[in-house]
Amino acid sequence: MLILSDPSGLDHAALEEGSVFAPRFDAHGLLTVVTVEADSQDILMVAHMNAETLSLTLETGIAHYWSRSRKAIWKKGETSGELQEVVELRTDCDQDCLVMIVRQTGRGAACHTGRKSCFYRRVTIKDGQAALEDTGMPRLFDPKDVYGG
Repeated sequence: MLILSDPSGLDHAALEEGSVFAPRFDAHGLLTVVTVEADSQDILMVAHMNAETLSLTLETGIAHYWSRSRKAIWKKGETSGELQEVVELRTDCDQDCLVMIVRQTGRGAACHTGRKSCFYRRVTIKDGQAALEDTGMPRLFDPKDVYGG
């Protein structure tokens, strides 16, 4: 497994301006990752990584996440064939959040609902009540066919 630097040994300036990659995982050992499609710059999804999945992602060039619901490593696309090939990985100024730019493979669906993006609904206000409105993003596959159910 790839060794990641420990942020506790870095001062503020080194953490924010230096060249040492020292991700700051939260109390649960996780980092939030915003995943963006390389060509369109569309936000595909938001997920989490722990040290092991971050190392696997860096070593293999394929996105690996930590599934909080299953409490297990999640190689994106392992079941669906919708792998994410990493183009670039960026960290924010204090190294506690990542943006991962990927090439989405397969049919181009990053969402388990079969859509390109997990962000297929917008929040609207109707009669003083917040509601969700579908953006019309089509399904690229039927989740029942891919995942069963």
